[in-house]
Order: sequence, then structure tokens, then C-alpha cells
Amino acid sequence: MNVSSWSIKNPIPAIMLFVLLSFAGMLSFKAMKVQNFPDIDLPTVSISASLPGAAPAQLETEVARKLENSIATVQGLKHIYTKVQDGGVTITAEFRLEKPVQEAVDDVRSAIARVRSDLPGDVRDPIVSKVDLAGQPVLAFTISSPRMDAEALSWFVDNTVSRKLLAVRGVGAVNRVGGVTREVRVALDPSKLQALGASAADISRQLKQVQTESAGGRTDLGGSEQPVRTLATVKSAEELGRLELALSDGRRIRLDQVATVSDTVADPRSAALLDGKPVVGFEVARSRGESEVTVGAAVQVALAELKLQHPDLVLTEAFNFVKPVEEEYDGSMALLYEGALLAVLVVWLFLRDWRATFVSAVALPLSVIPAFIGMYLLGFSINVVTLLALSLVIGILVDDAIVEVENIVRHLRMGKTPYQAAMEAADEIGLAVVATTFTLIAVFLPTAFMSGVAGKFFKQFGWTASLAVFASLVVARVLTPMMAAYLLKPIVGDHKDPGWMKLYMRAAAWCLKHRVATMIAATVFFIGSILLIPLLPTGFIPPDDNSQTQVYIELPPGSSLAQTKASAEQARQLVSKVEHVRSVYTTIGGGSAGSDPFAMSGAAETRKATLTVLLTERTERPRKQGIENKMRAALEALPGVRTKVGLGGSGEKYVLVLTGEDPVALQAAALAVEKDLRTVPGLGSVASTASLIRPEIAVRPDFARAADLGVTSAAIGETLRIATLGDYDVSLPKLNLPERQVPIVVKLDDAARQDLSVLERLSVPGAKGPVMLGQVATLEIAGGPAIIDRYDRSRNVNFEIELSGLPLGDVTKLVQELPAVKNLPAGVKVVEIGDAEVMGELFASFGLAMLTGVLCIYIVLVLLFKDFLHPVTILAALPLSLGGAFVGLLIAQKSFSMPSLIGLIMLMGIATKNSILLVEYAIVARRGNDGSNGHPVVAPMSRRDALLDACHKRARPIIMTTLAMGAGMMPIAFGFGAADPSFRSPMSIAVIGGLITSTVLSLLVVPAVFTYIDDIEHGIRRLVNRLRGRKEVPEAGQATLAADAKPAQLPVP
Repeated sequence: MNVSSWSIKNPIPAIMLFVLLSFAGMLSFKAMKVQNFPDIDLPTVSISASLPGAAPAQLETEVARKLENSIATVQGLKHIYTKVQDGGVTITAEFRLEKPVQEAVDDVRSAIARVRSDLPGDVRDPIVSKVDLAGQPVLAFTISSPRMDAEALSWFVDNTVSRKLLAVRGVGAVNRVGGVTREVRVALDPSKLQALGASAADISRQLKQVQTESAGGRTDLGGSEQPVRTLATVKSAEELGRLELALSDGRRIRLDQVATVSDTVADPRSAALLDGKPVVGFEVARSRGESEVTVGAAVQVALAELKLQHPDLVLTEAFNFVKPVEEEYDGSMALLYEGALLAVLVVWLFLRDWRATFVSAVALPLSVIPAFIGMYLLGFSINVVTLLALSLVIGILVDDAIVEVENIVRHLRMGKTPYQAAMEAADEIGLAVVATTFTLIAVFLPTAFMSGVAGKFFKQFGWTASLAVFASLVVARVLTPMMAAYLLKPIVGDHKDPGWMKLYMRAAAWCLKHRVATMIAATVFFIGSILLIPLLPTGFIPPDDNSQTQVYIELPPGSSLAQTKASAEQARQLVSKVEHVRSVYTTIGGGSAGSDPFAMSGAAETRKATLTVLLTERTERPRKQGIENKMRAALEALPGVRTKVGLGGSGEKYVLVLTGEDPVALQAAALAVEKDLRTVPGLGSVASTASLIRPEIAVRPDFARAADLGVTSAAIGETLRIATLGDYDVSLPKLNLPERQVPIVVKLDDAARQDLSVLERLSVPGAKGPVMLGQVATLEIAGGPAIIDRYDRSRNVNFEIELSGLPLGDVTKLVQELPAVKNLPAGVKVVEIGDAEVMGELFASFGLAMLTGVLCIYIVLVLLFKDFLHPVTILAALPLSLGGAFVGLLIAQKSFSMPSLIGLIMLMGIATKNSILLVEYAIVARRGNDGSNGHPVVAPMSRRDALLDACHKRARPIIMTTLAMGAGMMPIAFGFGAADPSFRSPMSIAVIGGLITSTVLSLLVVPAVFTYIDDIEHGIRRLVNRLRGRKEVPEAGQATLAADAKPAQLPVP
């Protein structure tokens, strides 16, 4: 059944169908969320176990290895990354993508439950959670007030702000950064303790047993029941000081006789500063499946309400990840409109007929809007990937309509009525339009089924592009002919060919005559374009150009918060002097805004600071990478720290990992590699996790004496821990306030922690009474590893190398050539993780998707043309499109990365499209028409005539569609508008470059290829007939195929 002719005869149903589709599409568009990247579920599970105060080396043997060995038995595991720090172990288990997330979490949980009893008794229950990529902070604010001190502000954030914001729909978490926590401190006097022969542990435990509320049973008085409660809690620090406690030897003391009791704040372990002024910060993260833009707007509204209730608050925005997403969305929409307008303009320039232009222009919105229905039903959001697909497809969408309209106009010029012209033209070109659309779908859909993390992102890309292209086919077959039949006017007067057509026909005829030369030239061009590949830099994702960047500062292990603050402040002053810097927000020992969601992050440390730098608008400054290089140069003056510049995520670092079982060999290899890495020109800083040794106090018990006095090592450890740090959180007594509990921490006063001789005089419980610690143990200063990194159950060393604008692929090659990397000691090997690993997977799966695409195109063409060899002619245009793409990337100095790969995939579809139009017409013209199908009788043509006629009639629609597509992508290639162009422009440059060469070459080379393929086909036929012993019968219409056939006159258009 012919859809076009049916819709021309019955226009009302067709119009109603599109009204309905447009309405549904609009609703779907409204219902979809605007996000930065699609929410993807990666089966990655994180496990954290903590034992406060334990050293990394002890945790590695007692906790990390046991957990790893148990997790390693879980099915579908890919890698285990472990970070062992002071007092905590963080393990990230990455599973293969096929594994369902919930199953991965449950499997890991049961694996940990199996070894829970083997872990030390004091280790808190390990926490198992899935890694949520959507849980990254999207906004960070700082808060200050002249009426509140740090403690009041911190509680205000923890209580009022977080309660207010968590009630907002779509907010996933609110985390405080900086600020302080309230606690009641009982600072013991070491000399008085010594005189009494008591230890801090005694007093802490005794206090826990006195200061408590406990249930006390039930009584039956007066015929009814009453519960009994023991109320032994005090309400304030003064009351606490008046408490009487019993000591282990039977004496009693009043607490304030041996200690100073104060209601104060805990030692700060984190800080936040805005432009050098201390503030309390908080970060807001969105929940899964919510739109950054709506969450951002809702949070701003909620905070505005808070400000009305508390006029003294000063709220400042420190980090904003919502704005780039909004810009991206607005910019993409603007680019879509611009591209659409340019494409329509091209149509008008060629046809010079407003009505025909209107008919083609209607195809654009009507192809995009119905595509939203499919996207909504598949659960997609409007994000970088889907917008990319739409902005790519915008040029293609108008193509089918252009081909239809151009063909109808050509028939009108033959003097037919619009109705008749629409009927015949739509019928004639139907097959070509269907073929081109299905080849495009055959190219886009395989990308939706790619493997790896990249495949998760591309699922949305492939489907969106395919849906839009399919919608454009429906428009071109149903709506365009029908509108043309009723809107176009008959054309009066004859039509002359434009000047370029005569030149082109001469060139085409020459290429057909000298087909050997044509083929050689095409082959040379193809080989030349392959030789360009090594010249192109390869990367993964081009670095972005958002108006935010970060500076990471790391001090040596053992640094205090005050030292980190001083260094961070120095760094801030250096960075602020770089031009185009607007403000600097510093977080120390906390805060994860802007960090890489895929990176392994351990617990926050006070020796690390992050400076979030806000730059001026993109239009007012050079590219961000240049400014970052200036910052690197400025920070070289900073002594004694490691610095890194750049946001964690976007294609800015290369991670090199050495792994091995033997820590000594690993350390030696790491030092050699680090030395060599510093010789590579153009790299930013090189940070290694190998050389971090921190100072520590080693307590070595004298076993004979300890046994003699009945003192255990556990008692020594516990005495020291409680005296210097206080008991574990779980065992602390608490002070109950109306809205919260404040911990009561018993430990020695701060001065005692600065003197080893005081610690030596602490009393330790023994079998025969308290003993002085110095009598049974020696205290000395030693060193040990500050951080232990493990990868797949063996120790490793990470080198984080700043790319500072160099492409990832090139750096990887340079690093692999280094002598230290080539001559690693036995048992030490290099592992690729992070971007480099994903990049390898990406290029492999893209290659597969391209192959699948070519195969699908071939199958689609064979089905449509019912012929095995002619589709090969059509595929000949593919290699010819590569050269232009590579030249385009070289001229624009873009790397061969993910976006340019997407461009190449698109090119495959478009290049075949042009040659389909040519070949399909040539086949039809050779066949002719005997009039049996109700259309006028057309005499068959010779092969040469058919090809030249195809060139003559199809050159115009081919060139029009090419220009329309090129025009549609121009705004993206040049990066006009508010959106960050760094990701999209390489892709559109590849497409535009490839379009130009593939169009020019397919118009000239495809006819020559066609003759060769045709000769092969006839050769095969002859051979088959000979084998069957038949005589050859020249087919009708092929009698003129002899090589000496006279050139026939061109048919008059």
C-alpha cells in the first residue's frame, strides 16, 4: 500500500495524526527532566569500616585483607580498590555492568557478614552502600551571621537549614563543611590522677555508668501499673562537675577536684573559608532521577524563605553546578533553532519558492516533537547526550523532506498539476527515502547497545537519534507529499539548468570515461586520509570550558589544621592575583563539590584543602586551560605542598598505577618511574602516593616486666587512647538536651599531649594495683605509611598526572616508552585504570558499533534493492568521507576523541544516503517502465545514460541536503551561544568536513564504481549461465550494453 498516495487522497486523517503526535510530544517534553548527564546505575559498591586511632599498617592486615578476600569470592566482580587511612578502610568493589545493582549490594553485604566475626572486636560494623553518581553536590553555599558564633551557626546548618532543604522535592542530601561540633570536655589533671593512682579510662567508664537513664521495671500501686525509671542524668556542665565518682580502690572523688569541666566545642577537623574569611559551608546534592535545574531553583526559593525568617543571615553561593547545566540546555535549544533556520534558508536559496520552502520547513518540528514521546516512554531525560543527538539530527531531519519537495518541484517543471506531480514524484522516490532513513537508523541504533560505561551513556544517544530519524521518515512519506499537493502552485515557463550543473555534468562524464583514473585518485585519497590518523591527537573527552575550576593542596602527613589553613590562605592569595578569577571558596578536611564521581575517595583528612575558583563569564575570558596554566605557574612559589589544578572529572588527568605484592620492590620502582615522569615535556604536576611516610609514637612494652606486674598490652593501648583522644563515640557518656545529645569526652588536658614524660607517668591497671606506664613500656618516635592503596588485593602506587591540555592518548604513549616503565622489577606491573581504561573500552566498542552499523546498512540495502552487489557501490562512499573528517579535525586542532567518533558514526549514515539517491535512480532509469503499473511508459536507457541522468536529476537534492545539514551544524562547530562548545564542536567539525568530501566525491566516484560493480555482476551471470550450459540471452534494455554503445543525447528535463 502506498502511504503517500493514500494521504494525498485522504488529507484529514494525516493532519489529525500529526496534531495528536505534536500534542503528545509537547506533553512528553514538559514531563522530561533536564539533567547534565543521564542517571546511570553502575554496579559499584563501597564498603567503609572504621576503627578510630588505628594505624594503616595494622588496619591493612587486620581488616582490609580479610574484607577483600571475602568480597573477591562474589560473582561478577571486576576490580577491588582499597584505601587504608588512619582509623578507616574504604573499599570500592566494581562489578561487571551486567550485574544488577541491588544484587551486587546484597552479595557484598553477605560476604562481609561471613567475616565479621574475624575482624577485631572494636571495629564498627562495616557500612555497605551503592555508589550513587547522582549523589554529587550540585550547589555549595556559605553561611555567616553577625549574631551567631561558629557553634551556633553549625547547629543552625545541621538543624534548621538541613531540615528545610531536605523537605524540598529532589534534594538528596545536605552536608555541612567546616564549622564545629559541641561537646562537654572533662580535662583531667595528670598530676592529680597520678596522686590518686587512677586512670582516664577508669573515670570515663565510671562516668558512663553514673550519667545514664535506665529502665527500672514495673510496680503495681493502688491497683494500676507504673513503669520505674532510674533518672541519673545531669542537665549542664556545672552539675556534671559536682558529681561524686567511686574509684576502683573504694575511694570517692568529686569530678571537679581532678578535672576542669567545660561546655565547649570539639577539636575542629575541617574548615571552610570564603575569600579568606572563615564561614560555615554546606553542600546540596540532588536525589536520583531528579533534574538539577528544578532542584537548583527549588533550593534557591527555600533559602530565600529562610532569609526572610532570619534577616541577619548572609548566604553566599560558593559552587554552582546547576548553571552550566542550564546554560547547556538553553544553548542547545538556541542551537537547534539556529540550525533549523539555516537549514530552511538553504532550501529557499535553491528552490526560490516560499511555498515549497514552507513544506520542507514543517518537517523539522514535526520530526523532533514526536521523537520526545518515544524518549519519555523509554525513561530518558533531556541531558547532554540526548541534546547532542537532537542537535546532530537537526540537519538530517529536513533532508527527507527536501528530497521529496525537490522531486515534486522537478515534476511540476514538466508541466504537471501539483496533485499529479505529488502523486508521481512521491511514488518514484519512495524507495530511496525509505532506504536512506533505514540506513541512518542502522547506523545510530547499534550505538545504543554498546558495552561498557560509555554504552550506558550512549543508550540514550542511539535511541533519540533513531526515533527522530524515523519520525522524519513518517513526515516525509505522509505529510510532505500531501501538503505539496494542496499548497504548491503549477509552474509556468521553462526552467534552465544553473551554471554549476553544466560544469558538474562535464566532470561526471569525464569521470565515467576515465574510470581507471577516477578509481586511482579515489584510492590515493583514501590512503592519504588513513595516513592522517597518526597526526591526530587522541583523547577521551575534550576538557570543558566551564567558569569554575579547582585547586587541590596536599600537605605532608602529620600536618595540623592550622598549618593547612595557612598554606591554603597563601595559595588563595597567589591564585587571586591571576586575572579572570572572581572568588575563591576554600574547604579543608571535607566537602566533595566538584570532585570526580568515579574517583576513589577515602576519608577526609585535615592535611588536604580544596580551593574552588570562580572565573568570569566564558565570553569575557580566554579558554579555561590557559588560565589554569597561569595558576600552576603562580602556585610554584608555594613551599612544601603538592598542588593540582583542574576539576577532578573532565579529561584532565591520567592515572598510572603500579601494583605488586612486595612493598620494597614497589617503592623502588615507584621512585624510578616518578623520576622519569618528570622528564616528559608539557605535563602538569605529577603526584605519587608512594612516598607518604608520617611520624608516629611507637609504644613498645617490655614483656617480662609487664607479665611480672600483670599488665596487658591491651590495657596499655586503652589507657593511652582514652587519655589522649577520649573513648570511642559509642562508649561516651552523653548530656541530654531538648533537641540533641552532646557527648561528654574525658581525656587529659591539651598540655599533657605535648609532653612524652607526662604520658610515661600515666597509671595502667595491673594485677597487683596500678603501675606507671614508663615502668612496663618505652615510648619513642618512629614513622609509618600514611596511606596504603591496594588494587585487586595487592599494594599499589598511583601516579596522578595532570594532562594540562595534552590529549590522553598521546600522554599514555609517551609514558609507556619511559625506560623505568619498560624495565620494571619482577612482580611489579603497570595497570590502566580511570580514563585510560574507559578510553580503551570506548574505542573498542565504538569500532564494533561501526562494524555493526556497516553490516546493518548492507543488509537493509540488500533487502530494499533485492540485489547483493549494488549495495557495495553505495558503501563505496564510506571510506571517501573519512578524509574530510580528519582534515577538518586537523585544521580546527581538535583531538580524535569521543565526540569526533560520534561524528564519524553519523557520517557513515549520511555518506551512504547520498550514494543511495544516485544508485537507486540509475537502477530505475535502466529498468525503464513498461506501463503495467499505471505510470507512463518510459524506454529503458543504456548504463552510461542512466548514470548521467541520475547525476543530472539527483545532484541538486544531494547538494541541497548536504548544505542544509552543514548549515544546521555550523552554529555548533563555531560554538556560538551560551553553552560550552568544547564537547560538541569536534563532532560537528568532523561531520561538516566529512560531508564536503563525501558529497563531492560520491557525486563523481560512485558512478565509476557502479560501472565496475555492474561489470562484475554481468561477469558472474555469464559464468553461472555457462556452468548451466545455457546460451546467453541479452535482457531487454541491455542490448545496448555493448562497450561501443554511442553516447545518447541527455533526456530533456
